[in-house]
Amino acid sequence: MAVSIQIQQTPNPHSLKINASQSLFEGPKSTSLKKGDETDHPLAGALLSIDGVDNIFGIGTFVTVSKMPDADWENIVPKIEEAFTNVYGE
Repeated sequence: MAVSIQIQQTPNPHSLKINASQSLFEGPKSTSLKKGDETDHPLAGALLSIDGVDNIFGIGTFVTVSKMPDADWENIVPKIEEAFTNVYGE
Protein backbone atom coordinates (compact mmCIF):
# COMPACT_ATOMS: atom_id res chain seq x y z
CA MET A 1 0.00 0.00 0.00
CA ALA A 2 1.35 3.42 -0.95
CA VAL A 3 2.36 5.79 1.81
CA SER A 4 2.23 9.55 1.45
CA ILE A 5 4.93 11.47 3.28
CA GLN A 6 5.54 15.02 4.45
CA ILE A 7 9.12 16.12 5.09
CA GLN A 8 9.68 18.73 7.81
CA GLN A 9 12.74 20.64 8.91
CA THR A 10 13.79 20.30 12.55
CA PRO A 11 15.74 22.65 14.82
CA ASN A 12 18.79 20.50 13.99
CA PRO A 13 20.02 21.40 10.47
CA HIS A 14 21.41 17.87 10.13
CA SER A 15 18.01 16.18 10.68
CA LEU A 16 14.69 16.01 8.84
CA LYS A 17 11.44 14.55 10.18
CA ILE A 18 9.33 12.51 7.78
CA ASN A 19 5.66 12.08 8.72
CA ALA A 20 3.81 9.26 6.99
CA SER A 21 0.15 8.55 6.31
CA GLN A 22 0.40 5.15 8.00
CA SER A 23 2.45 3.40 10.66
CA LEU A 24 6.05 2.76 9.68
CA PHE A 25 7.19 1.07 12.89
CA GLU A 26 5.11 -1.47 14.83
CA GLY A 27 4.50 -1.26 18.55
CA PRO A 28 5.27 1.35 21.22
CA LYS A 29 9.06 1.03 21.07
CA SER A 30 11.23 3.36 19.03
CA THR A 31 13.80 2.27 16.49
CA SER A 32 17.17 4.00 16.53
CA LEU A 33 19.85 2.85 14.09
CA LYS A 34 23.07 4.27 12.74
CA LYS A 35 24.98 3.66 9.51
CA GLY A 36 26.44 0.16 9.63
CA ASP A 37 23.81 -1.30 11.98
CA GLU A 38 22.02 -4.39 10.72
CA THR A 39 18.24 -4.39 10.48
CA ASP A 40 15.53 -6.47 8.87
CA HIS A 41 13.19 -3.46 8.68
CA PRO A 42 12.88 -2.67 4.94
CA LEU A 43 12.51 1.11 5.25
CA ALA A 44 15.21 1.48 7.90
CA GLY A 45 17.63 -0.54 5.78
CA ALA A 46 16.80 1.50 2.67
CA LEU A 47 17.29 4.82 4.48
CA LEU A 48 20.57 3.76 6.09
CA SER A 49 21.93 2.66 2.71
CA ILE A 50 21.66 6.23 1.34
CA ASP A 51 25.02 7.96 0.95
CA GLY A 52 25.28 10.77 3.48
CA VAL A 53 22.74 9.38 5.96
CA ASP A 54 24.26 8.95 9.43
CA ASN A 55 21.35 7.60 11.51
CA ILE A 56 17.59 7.26 11.81
CA PHE A 57 15.08 7.37 14.66
CA GLY A 58 11.56 6.13 14.10
CA ILE A 59 8.39 5.34 15.99
CA GLY A 60 4.82 4.99 14.80
CA THR A 61 4.11 7.20 11.80
CA PHE A 62 7.36 9.15 11.64
CA VAL A 63 11.06 8.73 11.11
CA THR A 64 13.79 11.29 11.65
CA VAL A 65 16.73 11.01 9.27
CA SER A 66 20.04 12.61 10.26
CA LYS A 67 22.79 13.28 7.76
CA MET A 68 26.54 13.47 8.08
CA PRO A 69 27.77 17.06 8.51
CA ASP A 70 29.39 17.21 5.06
CA ALA A 71 26.38 15.75 3.20
CA ASP A 72 23.81 17.86 1.32
CA TRP A 73 20.04 17.48 1.71
CA GLU A 74 19.64 18.25 -2.00
CA ASN A 75 21.28 14.89 -2.74
CA ILE A 76 19.64 12.94 0.09
CA VAL A 77 15.95 13.99 -0.04
CA PRO A 78 15.25 12.51 -3.51
CA LYS A 79 16.78 9.23 -2.33
CA ILE A 80 14.59 9.29 0.81
CA GLU A 81 11.51 9.71 -1.40
CA GLU A 82 12.75 6.88 -3.64
CA ALA A 83 13.25 4.63 -0.60
CA PHE A 84 9.62 5.15 0.46
CA THR A 85 8.43 4.40 -3.09
CA ASN A 86 10.56 1.26 -3.31
CA VAL A 87 9.35 -0.06 0.05
CA TYR A 88 5.70 1.02 0.01
CA GLY A 89 4.92 1.55 -3.69
CA GLU A 90 3.67 4.62 -5.55
